[in-house]
Amino acid sequence: QASLSARSFQLDYEHNCFRKDGAPFRYISGSIHYARVPRPAWRDRLLKMYMSGLSAVQVYVPWNYHETLPGVYDFTGNRDVEAFLDLTVELGLLVILRPGPYICAEWEMGGLPAWLLWKPDIILRSSDPAYLAAVDSWLHVLLPKIKPRLYQHGGNIISVQVENEYGSYYACDYGYLRHLLGCFRALLGSEVLLFTTDSTRAEELRCGTLQGLYATVDFGPGSNVTEAFGAQRRMEPKGPLVNSEYYTGWLDYWGEAHASTSTAQVARGLEDMLQLGASINMQVVSWQRAQPAGKYMFHGGTNFAYWSGADYKDQYKPVTTSYDYDAPLSEAGDPTEKLFAIRRVISKFQPLPVGLMPPATPKYAYGWVALRKYAELLDVLDVLCPSGPIQSQFPLTFEAIKQAHGFVVYRTQLPRDVPDPATLGAPPHSICDRGYVMLQKEYQGTLERDGQTTLHVTGRAGDTLDMLLENMGRISFGANTSDFKGLLGNLSLDSSPLSNWLIYPLAIDTAVQQGWPHTALPKSSRGGKIGPAFYTGTFETPGIAWDTFVKFPGWSKGLLWINGFNLGRYWTRRGPQQTLFVPGSVLHVGHPNNITVLELEGAPPTPLLLFLDRPLFNRTLGHST
Repeated sequence: QASLSARSFQLDYEHNCFRKDGAPFRYISGSIHYARVPRPAWRDRLLKMYMSGLSAVQVYVPWNYHETLPGVYDFTGNRDVEAFLDLTVELGLLVILRPGPYICAEWEMGGLPAWLLWKPDIILRSSDPAYLAAVDSWLHVLLPKIKPRLYQHGGNIISVQVENEYGSYYACDYGYLRHLLGCFRALLGSEVLLFTTDSTRAEELRCGTLQGLYATVDFGPGSNVTEAFGAQRRMEPKGPLVNSEYYTGWLDYWGEAHASTSTAQVARGLEDMLQLGASINMQVVSWQRAQPAGKYMFHGGTNFAYWSGADYKDQYKPVTTSYDYDAPLSEAGDPTEKLFAIRRVISKFQPLPVGLMPPATPKYAYGWVALRKYAELLDVLDVLCPSGPIQSQFPLTFEAIKQAHGFVVYRTQLPRDVPDPATLGAPPHSICDRGYVMLQKEYQGTLERDGQTTLHVTGRAGDTLDMLLENMGRISFGANTSDFKGLLGNLSLDSSPLSNWLIYPLAIDTAVQQGWPHTALPKSSRGGKIGPAFYTGTFETPGIAWDTFVKFPGWSKGLLWINGFNLGRYWTRRGPQQTLFVPGSVLHVGHPNNITVLELEGAPPTPLLLFLDRPLFNRTLGHST
């Protein structure tokens, strides 16, 4: 370690390199998101990254993960970013920090808190005073935690990114970037290296860069390395070549094929850049030349609970729960063939750490578990919405009733007898994102954003019409980050608007975390077509709590909780993901593990889950070395 007075990390424009403590320096980095990895697994993942030959890790800080409500902060447990950064120090890794405030990351709303949309006309990622006030308040909480961890102050954070791919956003607001630069400098000091990242497109580099912020680029294995770095050179004629996001994998959306990226192509591109002396951060990405989306990862992890985001490319495209992304370390943290190929390339340019790569974490196939139906969702609204419904003449959005994630029930009554099938419909783009329709508590079908928006119903005047609205994740990239959820327009019956709504914001996770429904007696079942309903069961482990993967044979779409922990969405009917990753750290040894499933579109006649020792995508077994 250099003495504190001699510690420095700087740009050398004359020799086109970084200088660390005065000596030329090049980093080889990989991305990991602590928010997508359970805290007990942080050390394992970081050690594997270190043993791969990486000198640094790149880390996003999702604002909405920590400031859940205005002025309400959470840095405990899985959200303890300082504990994560402590581990990087302990394992000898440098850190490139990306604190946003916007991060993309295919994370819900790109890391921006949904409560910003409580002000409906707010202009995100701009000089809008309401937005800047919220940003300033957050940065004044976060950045003081970061300052003592900067390299110059004895820590291991060598550089800090300001915003993220801002050039891809429509606003092109230099005043906003200047405001952020001033805020970062005021809170972190004048010595820290601040940088931006954008694609290699000239227009995006023009809008995403600013004097005082070192401009870096991102591109994938299929790019011409010389041309791509030529784009950086047009912005930074001198200084180190940096690819801040070298894409080692590919993104999965619900309803599309499981994606993968050639190991040989990734290794070849990495070697080409290292031969040029470039500094590199490896990530996995959805890469569309016309519209780059999020990025990543050396290790992706999992979008637990409601944290997965979405893209909008001609239509709304929600991201899967698995964030495996064909990354060098799999979703479960297992070294893959791609990791060893990357490690071999790195070994040509610098010595690898002494020792063996830690093995894959042990997995266990706990087998079949039988569930029983506990209750239909509409029969337990008193538990899920204890404060009771909100009355409104017309539907209100999630944001208007201050519901960030999950589900809301919209209830009204048929205004007249409907003996012949009438069209129940919604205006275009007003179902955000899926609406499960029940009439007299009998499931009628599903309406969907950019999909089916009408159903035919019959009934009598006064019959209860319910729609359970699901937020599938706010858009995380592009101009549509103001992605309001719920019923954005009014439902109509044969073009006549429906009114007099009761709106129930559901706190399902709060109830499940408190032991419900395992502490309650099952409700009686009705006949008819069953819609959204809860199913429960238990299983015991054979004296071990190993990672596992749960399959949903015959199920359609829903969410899974084990021991109160929300493992995220399954959607076996649409795919490609067919299993959910269950970290061993959420399981109990010596007493039963409580399973709760919310199935939205109809469980199989015999509700069973199957616990496997490997994942399934498109019904094809996933592999790791």
